[in-house]
Amino acid sequence: MNHTTLALLVFIIGGLLIASYQFGAHQGDSAGAGNRLTSAAQKDAGVVTESTILPSNHPPMTQPVIRAARSGGSAPQSVLPAMATPATETPEAKPAVAKGDNRFAHFRVGNRNVKGVVSDGPITWIGTSGGVIRYDSRDDSHKLYNNKIPGLLSNGIFHISKLGQRLAVGTYGGGLSLYDPAADKWQNYNIPQGLADQFVYEVVKTRNGDVWIATWSGANRVTAGKLDDPDQWTTFTVENTAGGLPNPWVYGIEEGLNGDMWFATEEGLARYRNGQWKHWKHSDGLGAPYELVKDAIQFTNDPAKSSRHHAQQKSAQGMENVKVAYNPNYIISMVVDRQGIVWCGTWGGGLARFDGQNWKNLTTADGLPANHIFMLYLDDDDRLWAGTSNGLVRFDDDKKSFTILTRADGLFADNVFSMDIADDGALWVGSFGGVARIAQP
Repeated sequence: MNHTTLALLVFIIGGLLIASYQFGAHQGDSAGAGNRLTSAAQKDAGVVTESTILPSNHPPMTQPVIRAARSGGSAPQSVLPAMATPATETPEAKPAVAKGDNRFAHFRVGNRNVKGVVSDGPITWIGTSGGVIRYDSRDDSHKLYNNKIPGLLSNGIFHISKLGQRLAVGTYGGGLSLYDPAADKWQNYNIPQGLADQFVYEVVKTRNGDVWIATWSGANRVTAGKLDDPDQWTTFTVENTAGGLPNPWVYGIEEGLNGDMWFATEEGLARYRNGQWKHWKHSDGLGAPYELVKDAIQFTNDPAKSSRHHAQQKSAQGMENVKVAYNPNYIISMVVDRQGIVWCGTWGGGLARFDGQNWKNLTTADGLPANHIFMLYLDDDDRLWAGTSNGLVRFDDDKKSFTILTRADGLFADNVFSMDIADDGALWVGSFGGVARIAQP
């Protein structure tokens, strides 16, 4: 990585110029460097259009592309509205990077969300709402994979992770795609192969070798990870679990202690243990109550206004008169730590902690920068990170005190949808419009 501006343009040609990307970088290592970005014109490839039915936590495509400020100017404004400042700031909330040690690089991907980042040695995989980008830090090169070339069926990427030696890509409408870098070959799995739904939100391989897939029509288990054997696919739905899985829209799956499987849905948290299902909702303690968080919610683009499905979820909770983006049952991110604690990121209800018996909810009143928790991540030391609509939160080892990173600390934007940590300890953080690589002090 050098200290000059990187502006690489990928052209996808199929007889005509179909799309373009701009992948620029700027690096800084002095005080105030977080306010200097590359200046370059943006051109949206337009793969995801305004008419596309977007997931509820997707910023509206009518928002302008984030444009870089000129050197010496201010950092770009976040596309999502900034959340209200907490009335009282706790002592635990502190600047993340000391002034004078703010080393970062920004990579621009246009008018897109970055929903997945995987650091794999010198290669970084970036999942966007316009395809998958492979970035090679050895020569600052990159390659775009999208549905204009053979392989990937959908440009909308919800999830990327490593599945053995292959890259697992969960897509919006194109099912599950696996990429073998050694063979440069894609393999796709969809409803004919046993997939519950063509919208895939997460892929997890458990300790016993099973592969679980979160979709918008329930969850799949592929025994022993034998994806090419139709007999090994099982689908779990609201109907065949007798409501144990409380909602068909499954946004996350995690393995807990003793083989427990946990499911984040739009209607609460579910657990599958020894063939038995159980679930918990806001009425059980999931998510902070509206009265506690209402003054901190400034999103007026409530998904319930445009989606019958989302409207039904709020109506079932008696929240027809809540016209802002708030649904405490809606779990949009989830992890399970080594102690078996389940952490749930909710849609406006803050960060929920569940020990199997009791719930505790953390909100802006506790010092969090926002109550919309888009992303949760556990690093190799079991340290918890939370991506919010207004910054990245790094919890200390006790998971009680925490540090907040914002654009002033090197984030591309304050909305954080994804992250990974490289072998050298650097953070790769995905937002709307780009990715930040931040060297940890």
